[in-house]
Amino acid sequence: MSDPVFLVDALPAGPSAVLDGAEGRHAATVRRLAVGERLLLADGVGGVAACAVVGVRKEALDLEVLDVRQTAPASPRVTVVQALPKGERGELAVEMLTEAGVDEIVPWPAARCVPRWKDARGEKALARWRSTAREAGKQSRRAWLPTVTKAATTKEVCRRIEAADLALALHEEAAVPLSGMDVPKTGEILLIVGPEGGIAPDEIAAFTAAGGVPVRLGASVLRTSTAGVAALAVVSALSGRW
Repeated sequence: MSDPVFLVDALPAGPSAVLDGAEGRHAATVRRLAVGERLLLADGVGGVAACAVVGVRKEALDLEVLDVRQTAPASPRVTVVQALPKGERGELAVEMLTEAGVDEIVPWPAARCVPRWKDARGEKALARWRSTAREAGKQSRRAWLPTVTKAATTKEVCRRIEAADLALALHEEAAVPLSGMDVPKTGEILLIVGPEGGIAPDEIAAFTAAGGVPVRLGASVLRTSTAGVAALAVVSALSGRW
């Protein structure tokens, strides 16, 4: 069995450490880790410390630090602009994208999106997306956790397109298949996933004018919550990330 991963704000600087707080409580009372068992501490930005449990408290663990290492981020960097799905499908999209290795997720209230992130409702939805990314990152044992930004307008997405090394917009009417694209091995690739009703004509025109390339996944039309992870898988294979 693989060593469980627990997230910390900073890796231990010495030969010993204490895992407390919510993560320590989970390790001690839910996972019931015992003396002699091993675990990994991750800071979410590439740092990982291998540790052994040397003491168990009520809601914390005393640890011996065995090894500390820093892992490089994946290259190229892949950002997914995700149109807002209905209900819990937003968290499903975030979970799958995180497990597949996305580096950044940008929520996008596209013209044809049903949900609207406004005021407190928007803040709660964003918090759920970020919490989902954190938990999915732990589950998939990621050293680097993805960033989930605030919701971006179409104009802001266009600026992201202009800054990216390659920007691809999933569009059912596109003639170019994603699998046939020549993708860069470094820099940033931006993937834009539209809502259930598809990207509106004025939006796809704006993306194309900014330098984005409309592409299609295949003959079938995927839901917005699953299209992103399918596209990310293709891009990861083409770029050598996988």
